[in-house]
Amino acid sequence: MARLAAEFWVQAYLARLRLVDIPAFVVARGDDVAGSVLVKQSTLDGQAALYERRFDLMSGDRVWDCVISGPEGDVDQTITRQRANDPDLWVIEVEDRQGRHLLDQDGLA
Repeated sequence: MARLAAEFWVQAYLARLRLVDIPAFVVARGDDVAGSVLVKQSTLDGQAALYERRFDLMSGDRVWDCVISGPEGDVDQTITRQRANDPDLWVIEVEDRQGRHLLDQDGLA
């Protein structure tokens, strides 16, 4: 299966969020072609969740897994550690009090 360039996926994701009025922005820009993407979902109450896309060996699908959820400071520390190990990593922050991130919609895996 052909992979979509990271920058193209990020721009499409941000556009989809804008269509439903969910604020989001790029916190860290990774490699334009092969960078992995983390999505931080903040509920603006001091809580957050961090999502990472992985390949499910059982189904053969790409899926979004929650890496950590809880106090926003803990989520930010996890992002800092992952960025230290992978400078090509993209980080997108989504801000929505309802906890919407759209990662479960078709076309975003």
